[in-house]
Amino acid sequence: MAFRREKHVPHGGPSGGDGGDGGSVLIRAREGVNSLTEFAHTRHWKAERGKHGEGSNRHGKRGRDLVLEVPPGTVIIDADSGLMIRDLVQDGEEVVVARGGKGGKGNAHFKSATNQAPRESTPGSPGESRHVILELKVIADVGLVGKPNAGKSTLLSRLSRARPEIADYPFTTKHPNLGRVDVDIDRSFVMADIPGLIEGAAEGIGLGHDFLRHIMRAGILVHLVEPMPMDGSDPIDNYRTIRKELEAYSAELATRPEIVVVTKCELPDAASVCNALQELVDQEVLPISAVTGDGLNRLIYRIVDTLDHAATRQG
Repeated sequence: MAFRREKHVPHGGPSGGDGGDGGSVLIRAREGVNSLTEFAHTRHWKAERGKHGEGSNRHGKRGRDLVLEVPPGTVIIDADSGLMIRDLVQDGEEVVVARGGKGGKGNAHFKSATNQAPRESTPGSPGESRHVILELKVIADVGLVGKPNAGKSTLLSRLSRARPEIADYPFTTKHPNLGRVDVDIDRSFVMADIPGLIEGAAEGIGLGHDFLRHIMRAGILVHLVEPMPMDGSDPIDNYRTIRKELEAYSAELATRPEIVVVTKCELPDAASVCNALQELVDQEVLPISAVTGDGLNRLIYRIVDTLDHAATRQG
């Protein structure tokens, strides 16, 4: 609330400006953002508040919106109701999750012919506050699946610029990693390294549900089989186990086009495992080595052909 009192101004009057609106919190999908790690360490996000109105009819400045950038494929869920607010699939899609409050009215707003010196003003309204859950369902053309330590992260690092953590122990990958594989000047595809699956994943054992939901948006699957697993398990049984988990989680997922690959083909048992798998799946199984580079170009072009066939079938 303010009144105008200036020299050489014979008639004063109310001059309290309105307050500025508060900023809103928006969530926007942006290509190039690969994880939600940033949100795991910061729990509260607040947009800028609006500035106060001032005398001389000066309105307060509007608060700046806060834009939170997430990977495409992020699902936003209201934590209280459990309802999905928005599924941000495309680059640039955004949604307002908490609107800023409206600025209050200064006393100049209430001036009228019958009330020329109003002494009333209104406070601004509070902005919205909301608890949300961010859930990432990776959008990729190709999903790498297999048992832990099958060589998925190593393959992704060889074919793309992604640099996932790599070590010689199981469960190195705790969350999906994305990488873009360039085929030629105008062709590329996005590959996702899905954390290793174990028996019972479809029932939620381990982090099964967390891992399996990421595969749901992969166009095709590349199933990696290790010829000599460190735990001494049978490679053929390992393949069957992963297929069983995929079918148990989603019948539709189990029908996705699949390329079966035997990794670490430089090992002595790789050829026999490759032949046994070919008899089981009744299709060509590709032997590759991410260490020596053998078979990688052949795998890339097999992926491209499979993606083209899948696109033609959908079209």
